[in-house]
Amino acid sequence: MPVSNRSAQRSAPRPPLRVAVLADSDTRWKWGALTARRLAPGHRLTGHLLRGRATPTARQLGEVGVRADRLTEVTCAEFLADIERERYDVVVLALVGGAVQAVLHGVRALWPDPAARPVIVTGYVGVVYEKLADGLLLRHGADLVLANSRHDARRFRAVYEGVGADAGCVTETVLPFLGGAAYEPAGSRATTVVFAVQPSVPESRADRAYLLERAAGHARLHPDREVLVKLRSRPGEHTTHLEEQPYQRLAAKVPGGLPANCRLAYGNMGEVLDGADLLVTVSSTAALESLHRGIPTAVLTDLGIREALGNHHFLGSGCLASWDQLDAGLLPQGDPEWLAAQGVAPLATGAADAADGFAVARVRLAALLELPGLPPVAPYYTLTTAPRYLPGILARHHLAADGTPLPGAAREGAEPSRLRRRLRSHLRDAARGLYRHGVQRVAPLIRRMGEL
Repeated sequence: MPVSNRSAQRSAPRPPLRVAVLADSDTRWKWGALTARRLAPGHRLTGHLLRGRATPTARQLGEVGVRADRLTEVTCAEFLADIERERYDVVVLALVGGAVQAVLHGVRALWPDPAARPVIVTGYVGVVYEKLADGLLLRHGADLVLANSRHDARRFRAVYEGVGADAGCVTETVLPFLGGAAYEPAGSRATTVVFAVQPSVPESRADRAYLLERAAGHARLHPDREVLVKLRSRPGEHTTHLEEQPYQRLAAKVPGGLPANCRLAYGNMGEVLDGADLLVTVSSTAALESLHRGIPTAVLTDLGIREALGNHHFLGSGCLASWDQLDAGLLPQGDPEWLAAQGVAPLATGAADAADGFAVARVRLAALLELPGLPPVAPYYTLTTAPRYLPGILARHHLAADGTPLPGAAREGAEPSRLRRRLRSHLRDAARGLYRHGVQRVAPLIRRMGEL
């Protein structure tokens, strides 16, 4: 019996999806690119880095270890021009909330009527412990707003429903970088302790020096252990958050210096966790990576359990502990119920791979891709709901109040020459260097002088 053309078309294999990721920092690039992998296995990935203070360096991108078929640095307007020209199937926005909102309004300006536009996906890099309403409402309008756990999905829907916005975009997933090998303890004691530091938590120099000195003290107390202070960036580099007091500089002032079994370490977090017996942090998302593997994990209470630190997110986790308790031999274990609510299934329990946490998102994405056309994006923030707030957000990304690029925001016509591109690159690098020097050197000095 002959097969109809329509049946043949349905049975024909779909070509690989064309996916674009726009990220504004190294950690968001990691989240965005790995999210794209989970959503669309076998896709063709085009990466874009949003030009700004936290644009990652080549070293930072290499440490993340996620590559794209093509990777370019762009402005918001240039990115909008690219997605209009290239017609991607999926766009993943791995950005701070204001930048997401700008792109959403730019997309609405490009496709104001139902059209075959890309599916817009966004979400959060890790633990959401601050600016919940602000960040979520700035992300509203995306086709899929990914929540990293059942706990987050409930909170996200509550925020949207609380302002009368459509909450149907909220989609429960898991953190895309949960993975690696299950922890297999060699004995009842830790031999490798990883202290995962954060760029801005805690903020003060005194608190950061205290934590570093306690890590060094733990190494002295346990000469049979290796203590790795896992750093996020080198001095002069920026990540998602500003780091005014780099641990590299504080290490030079530790009384007596760092002992031989305590050292600063760089590298991919997954590779560092491969050899860890204990993960220590204030509130880093690395704690969830560690708990997923079944590694004993400590969320420090030395500076208190406070919203400003983010460690309040771990209430009920079973992981809250102080350096004194760790010095005495405590190896905290995660509470199973808390872990399940956070989308963290320890590998040792035989749970499914983290990729299964994207099954629902893949189904929803496939349904959207099958539609002949998608409706225009409909952000909660408009000139009616936020006439004072929205224009400023769009202007910061050189967009007019209607989402169209301001004059001169995007270069039209021929590509600039290689010499011009190189000159622009050098000027941008110099400007970033001056900015980072101001943040890490000048600003703390002025602050200390003001306290005299």
